[in-house]
Amino acid sequence: MRYRFTNRILTAACLLLAFATACKPEPGPEKPSSTLNLTFDHLADSLPLRFNTMAYTNVAGNPYEVTEVMYFISDIRLYHSDGRIIRLSDWENIHYIDSNIPSTLTFSAGSGLPSGRYDSLTFTFGLSEEINNSYMFVNPPEVNMAWPEVLGGGYHYLMLNGWWRDNAGIRKPYNFHLGIGQIYANNSGQVSDITGFIHNHFDVTPSGSPFTLPAEGTVSLIVSMHIQSWFDTPLNFDFNAWGGAIMQNQDAMYIGAVNGRDAFSIRQE
Repeated sequence: MRYRFTNRILTAACLLLAFATACKPEPGPEKPSSTLNLTFDHLADSLPLRFNTMAYTNVAGNPYEVTEVMYFISDIRLYHSDGRIIRLSDWENIHYIDSNIPSTLTFSAGSGLPSGRYDSLTFTFGLSEEINNSYMFVNPPEVNMAWPEVLGGGYHYLMLNGWWRDNAGIRKPYNFHLGIGQIYANNSGQVSDITGFIHNHFDVTPSGSPFTLPAEGTVSLIVSMHIQSWFDTPLNFDFNAWGGAIMQNQDAMYIGAVNGRDAFSIRQE
């Protein structure tokens, strides 16, 4: 009896497996998808930026040069013409760009992306408060972007470094750095008087035309930073008024956070 009972169970299990297999729908054709690569460059007067030469003058009349540019972008969003918003996974969605490190100037922004026309691309300049956590990077070059703990922690959004000339013609260094701002009691500027912090990250929708991802293959977009926008539009940044170091001056960093919104453009290769 035990043998017959076992056989019945086995037979029933086989019938159920055969039924499930027969009812399983045939896999359909894979939906077409694409890969998007981003290439970053830096422009001034719509031409490639010339580093280490006092070749530029801002609207305030300050001659200046750029020695290096380092920054983070995050939370890249692609806006499909059919209304979908395509986001990347968390760690794929943070990228560090460094003018001193050519390998950082290209970024695979995502694969398996739906094909079709995209109306726009947006990203966060810097790192939002949700992800801007101290010590999440342990290796250079990203670890070198650490923002002092006493000033809010996390990481710099931007390091734009160089030299400028004051009204007397004296060449001085500048560190145009954006990150978390501070609120000081009585505007003292003393670290011991910090009463709160301001997160200066901001969203960017680069100017430029819509782009199209084909059914298969790789598409490259060039993301250009227009250096002069940081100092000229829509607010004027005057080195004579603000000096060369702004990371503990929220009013000066506010100008950078406003001007950075129109500092980028994209074009499809």
